[in-house]
Amino acid sequence: MLSEFDLIKQYFVRPLAGRAALGIGDDCALLAPTPGMQTAISSDMLVEGRHFFAGEDALRLGHKSLAVNLSDLAAMGARPVAFTLALALPAAERAWLDGFSRGLFALADLHRCELIGGDTTKGPLNICITVFGEVAPGRALRRSAARAGDDIWVSGTLGDARLALAGYRGELTLPAEAQAAAGTRMHTPTPRVALGVMLAERSLAHAAIDISDGLVGDLGHILEKSRVGATLNADALPAGPVLATQPQALRRAFTAAGGDDYEICFTAPASRRDAILAAGAECGTPVTRIGRIDDAAGLRWTDASGAPLPLELSSFDHFTQ
Repeated sequence: MLSEFDLIKQYFVRPLAGRAALGIGDDCALLAPTPGMQTAISSDMLVEGRHFFAGEDALRLGHKSLAVNLSDLAAMGARPVAFTLALALPAAERAWLDGFSRGLFALADLHRCELIGGDTTKGPLNICITVFGEVAPGRALRRSAARAGDDIWVSGTLGDARLALAGYRGELTLPAEAQAAAGTRMHTPTPRVALGVMLAERSLAHAAIDISDGLVGDLGHILEKSRVGATLNADALPAGPVLATQPQALRRAFTAAGGDDYEICFTAPASRRDAILAAGAECGTPVTRIGRIDDAAGLRWTDASGAPLPLELSSFDHFTQ
C-alpha cells in the first residue's frame, strides 16, 4: 500500500529543472519571480459529483484540473509559471494515480508550468489547484476595463460541453459519435493561453474573462465591473461543431448560457479588429466578434438581421442550481 509520501514521490515529483528555486519536498516552495513582472494567482476546485461524474477517466481529469486554472491565467493575459496541487483521495490506487498524473503533466509540460508543491489526504475525491503566472505591470486584462464602443469577442466555439452534459443526463439523445465528440470539449477543454498572452502583450484588448459558467453570466461580470451594458448577436455566437447541427433554440441557449467552455470573452476597440483576427490566426485559435459594449446598462439581444430578440437566459450558479 502506498503511503502519502511514497504517493507524492512516485507520481508527482519530477527530476526536471524549473522556475522554482525550491520545489516539492519542503514546508514551502520558493519561486524566483522575473524582475519587473507581476504575479497572477488563481485557484480552482473540482469536486466529484459536482464538477465531474463519479468514475471519470483519470487521465482526462488530470488534464481538466489544470486546464481550468490555466484558462484563468489566459483571461488575464498571464504566462503560466507554476502550480500547486491539493488532492483528497478515497484510496491510493496506482492505476488512477498513473492516469491522473500523466494527464496533468502532459498539459503542464505543454505550457512549461511546474508543479511546486501541495498536499494529499484521504477523503472524498477533491482536486484543488493554485496556479501562478506572470504579466507585465499595466498589461493584465481586467474585468473592469471594458469601454462603451468596444467590440465583444469570443475565442473558439461554445456550447458543445453543455450539449454533452445534456446527453449524459438524458435530457436529449445524441448519436454515439456525436456524444463522444461533444464530450471531448467537456472533459478536455483547451485553455487559450497563447491568445490571452497576445491580447495582453500587444495591448489588443481592454477587458477579458474566461467562460466557465456560461457566456451570459461571465460577460455579466465584465458589465458589472465596468459599469457598462452590451448588445449581443445571438446568431453570431460560434456554436461547437456538434451543437451546430442542432435546432436554433438549442444552439442559442447552449452557446449563450451553457458553461464549461473555458474560452475567453474579451472586449477591444473596433480599431483592433484586423490585429485581433491576425493574433487568432497566429496562435491557431478562431476568434469571433459577437456584439458591442454600450453605455446603457443591461444585456440586449438581436438576431442576425439586427432585430431585437426577447431572450431570457441565465448561467450556472453553484448555490442556486
